[in-house]
Amino acid sequence: MKLNNKYILSAVVLLISASTMAQEFNSGYFTSDFKNRHDLNPAFGNEQNYFSMPGMGNINIGMTGNFGLEDVLFDNPLYPSRSSKKKTTFMNPNISAADALSGFNSENKINGGYRISLISFGFNSFGGYSTFELNVRGDVEANLPYELFEFAKNTGNKTYNIGDINVQTKNFAEIAFGHSHQINDKLRVGAKAKILLGIARGSFDFKNVKADLADGDQWTISGDAQASVSMSGIKYKSESKDYKGKTGSYEHVTGVDVDKAGIDGMGLALDLGAEYKITEDIKVSAALLDLGFISWKNDVQATNNSKSFSFKGFHDTSVTSDGNNTIDNQSDDYSDQISDFVNLQDKGDKGSKTTGIGATMNIGCEYVLPVYRPLSLGLLCSSRFNGDYSWTEGRLSANIAPLKWINGGVNLAIGTYGTSFGWIVNIHPSTVNLFVGMDHVVAKSSKELIPLNSNASVSMGLSFAW
Repeated sequence: MKLNNKYILSAVVLLISASTMAQEFNSGYFTSDFKNRHDLNPAFGNEQNYFSMPGMGNINIGMTGNFGLEDVLFDNPLYPSRSSKKKTTFMNPNISAADALSGFNSENKINGGYRISLISFGFNSFGGYSTFELNVRGDVEANLPYELFEFAKNTGNKTYNIGDINVQTKNFAEIAFGHSHQINDKLRVGAKAKILLGIARGSFDFKNVKADLADGDQWTISGDAQASVSMSGIKYKSESKDYKGKTGSYEHVTGVDVDKAGIDGMGLALDLGAEYKITEDIKVSAALLDLGFISWKNDVQATNNSKSFSFKGFHDTSVTSDGNNTIDNQSDDYSDQISDFVNLQDKGDKGSKTTGIGATMNIGCEYVLPVYRPLSLGLLCSSRFNGDYSWTEGRLSANIAPLKWINGGVNLAIGTYGTSFGWIVNIHPSTVNLFVGMDHVVAKSSKELIPLNSNASVSMGLSFAW
């Protein structure tokens, strides 16, 4: 299998046009009889036994961030009189620097992720409620400084102190065994043990990056770059590249090859949770999720041998979906530019590597209205602990169950990545449970239905109960 080199940095730019950080569906936290609530807090149980439709029981796909596609893509100012391309990037020289850079922040972060349940079932046992799951999960996270976009736009400076560029991704499967138990009439506790199977992991770090104009359109780039990938059967692809200003050549990383995919790592994780009823109308709850690690078999690295090297600069490619200048070709073009920018050389396999998977804390409070008990108000505070990619969110929800077989709610979230709206509809007659919703409603999208900002998600699932 051949993988393009855009996994390094162009994946970050293109990530904002992908509908792939909503690994958990927080809008369902206070939705009673939502069969997958135990993924948000292992203390939550269900009144019924259930099993999910294989591959369709719980699907969560989403992304969050503080910049999006609308900050990168623009209407082409030359269309239609001087160009047939309707769209272009912020790097187009016909777009002013002020307009091109207006959407970027001092730190530009984005998280994309998925969680798909292949098998899931729950049942009453041992005086409580037990669950079993087989899930596949993945995420990609990036942290890009404002100065990187300023340099890509080339605003006319002769020196750019870009700072640090960070990208990471991980993909794994988990086998989870959970149990929740009612301790007394007020307290319920739960735990979930997980076996983790690592599929692929990668990271790219470019530290203390600086660009100086050397001669004409030639830039001197300095900084410490390192790519690290863990995946079964992986190796870097390289091409020979001539040194600038002296004789000789060196091997330059252009991508990666994978001979055969498989399980490359093993790990363990633990979820812990509790729910406490203060009064008949008020309940509080808390959970710590994904306290764990994965030990990977290999760590295939590439670094920039030369801490200072020449680079011709980034240039714009118009965006279209027809003709010879297809989106794939444009991605390859950007990838070539980026591989020149990071200037990596293969260092081989450095042996095993252990990484965390990022932990999440949920703290919730629910108040049932005494005057109309089918309606409740909930406040959920969620925090993700994951180094540079940590985030915090508060979500206020109104939850209603107008009939015995249907319930749901709407919510407002405010956090690290701004404000968003969420909702859930949960249909649960006696033998079927169907839910659908969003933690982040898509406000604007392109005609290809690609979200224009980076806060977007969708969750759905089908289960059978008895």
